[in-house]
Amino acid sequence: MASPIYLYTGPEIGNRNEQVEAIKDSLVKKYGDIDSYLIYASDSKDGKIEDIIAKLQTESLFVPATCVVLREAELVKKKDEIELIASWLKGAKESSCLILVSDEISVDSKLDKLVPKEHKQIFWAIDESRLGSWLQNYLRKNGYSAESDALDSILELTENNTEALRTECDRFFLCFPKGHLITSDDVEQILAHNREESAFTLFDSMANPSESPSTRLENALSILQKILLTKNNSPVMILAGLSSCFRKLELWHSIHAGGAYLDDFALKTKGFSSKTSRNQYARASRVWNFGQCAAILASIATCDTEIRSSGSVLQDTQLSVLIYEIVMKNGARSAKYEF
Repeated sequence: MASPIYLYTGPEIGNRNEQVEAIKDSLVKKYGDIDSYLIYASDSKDGKIEDIIAKLQTESLFVPATCVVLREAELVKKKDEIELIASWLKGAKESSCLILVSDEISVDSKLDKLVPKEHKQIFWAIDESRLGSWLQNYLRKNGYSAESDALDSILELTENNTEALRTECDRFFLCFPKGHLITSDDVEQILAHNREESAFTLFDSMANPSESPSTRLENALSILQKILLTKNNSPVMILAGLSSCFRKLELWHSIHAGGAYLDDFALKTKGFSSKTSRNQYARASRVWNFGQCAAILASIATCDTEIRSSGSVLQDTQLSVLIYEIVMKNGARSAKYEF
């Protein structure tokens, strides 16, 4: 009998979600219908392992199969929780299925050992060059095309995964008829002015030299709270996004060191493809210098380590403190008590 447990990890959300749906579809095909649950391990109400196992063991008179997708599986670390899952697996029926999902690369080693090798997969982030080809193909498959600059702008305004790209591109499909050529102006109108909050909009709110640090801090903390209220954004993803932005700002400082001038083509080869991106990093370079970027990246790495070790209890506070250190202290660490 095939084991009814799966483990899918990694930052490429789109392909990972497709695999999860494929498992659910196979259950529907085999049993006709399923009870499907999406649960987050950090949810104190629904995320208890004993309650999840109870759902998997409960047989319904009307629905022949059950599937539980447990997000944030990296938080399942307690010995008794893992033993509960192991105990369920010993007598689990094929009609019940547990799919463990994590944005991180790995989960607790004891939990990992419960999953057969053929039921595990790490979904790595797609290389940027391949992501551009994926975007072109996705638009073409849906009956659309885009200018080269528009493609670059979409990639720069969207997080580095196919799920986010699908979500953003679907906006174009709602606004324009099939056969439409998407332009840079379309991207500015549809995405730039109506984009959901993310690590990248958070970075942009902190990088406005025309505003006072206190105003930037207030705006950034407001955006952070909006991000944290959405289930699709974990602290690890937020930190990874911020880290990516500040590494790119370091690169901007490096290629402009000593007043060097690069034309549009040279900037494009360095990853600054659109005017939106160039303006954003030019502004940010007036807020933080190269040395401050290095200090901020160190603070982000420290925050990441602290959140991974302490779990979800203090993560909102730790992220807020990090934002304060970036905006008000340019990456310097805060003392425990500070007037």
